[in-house]
Amino acid sequence: MQDPIKKPERRTPVAGGFFIAVASIAGVFIGGFQGQPVIGLLAGFVVGLVIAVLIWMLDRK
Repeated sequence: MQDPIKKPERRTPVAGGFFIAVASIAGVFIGGFQGQPVIGLLAGFVVGLVIAVLIWMLDRK
């Protein structure tokens, strides 16, 4: 018989912040080659954020 006080175990959430960091760094390098590292950083951050939000939406189900 299960212990009624014990809460059911939850899954470990998936980390999406990795994609924000990697995309931001990649954006700096890609933007740097084009002479616009700040725009590359911002674009990489946005791309990483979109990927992280998609992972979060898929993981919460």
